[in-house]
Amino acid sequence: MTHQASIEAPASPAMRIADALEEAIDPAPVAVGLFERGAGRFEVFAHYQAPPQRDALLSLIAQAAGGDGVGPLRIEAVPPADWVTLSQGQRGKVEAGRFLIHGSHDRTVARRLLAIEIDAGQAFGTAHHASTRGCLLALDDHLKRHRPRCIIDIGTGTGILAIAAAKTLGIKTLGAKTLRRRLIASDADPIAAATAAANARKNGVLSLIDVVAADGFAHPRLRLSKADLVLANLLEGALYALAPSLARHVAPAGAAILSGLTQTQARGIEARTRAHGFALEKRIVLDGWATLVIIRRSLRKVND
Repeated sequence: MTHQASIEAPASPAMRIADALEEAIDPAPVAVGLFERGAGRFEVFAHYQAPPQRDALLSLIAQAAGGDGVGPLRIEAVPPADWVTLSQGQRGKVEAGRFLIHGSHDRTVARRLLAIEIDAGQAFGTAHHASTRGCLLALDDHLKRHRPRCIIDIGTGTGILAIAAAKTLGIKTLGAKTLRRRLIASDADPIAAATAAANARKNGVLSLIDVVAADGFAHPRLRLSKADLVLANLLEGALYALAPSLARHVAPAGAAILSGLTQTQARGIEARTRAHGFALEKRIVLDGWATLVIIRRSLRKVND
């Protein structure tokens, strides 16, 4: 018997609560999930092998929420089941520009060249979250106007953004001898990296994506790289820390698509990247979450 603790909260505190629950040692969860409920509300849930202590969870949630309004904490026993598959089965397909994202339960969707099969699992990114949809919309728009020869997806999660890029570029250059583009997807979590590789294989683009387990650009294949496009759907703190590395690894006139930010947080990241040589090209806002498209202005030296 598994035990589930769940609570509803606005977007920003929900993300903080999910992070706090995932990093907790006592009680340590089997899995943590975050689902959009609409009207700016999200449900955070965590699964435990034994009943978690309510007081310990309430204290953890209160610290993470920082005073923001949250709903009541629910703890209940749930029968053994493939909860990932069940939760995915309750969610429909998602369209973002030319991309159609669906789960394995929904293979009856009309066949489209840019259909991507992604199931919920132990890695973030199924396009149901507004930050992922924003990234896909920005990526679709960018690839209509540019043909980057080197793309790096930092914190790839399920690999959805790398797969979307590979499908788009693979179609444009299929059979061409000039196909020498590089697409590298990295994630600090080895489980996420393995998930991304499996999803790339399932979607028929593993040959176009080099998936590595690495924190940011800290991998031999990434340390000296210069990308025409960097994708990073992360949290605010991770994007803030990533800015100096973006300045080193995005080629002049190259772009980065950043998300995982509320509208308020986006202003700080805009300022941070501007200080490291980037200019804002576009901002997409969906359900209170912002996606930024920034352009590298020059090769000027920047400080960490």
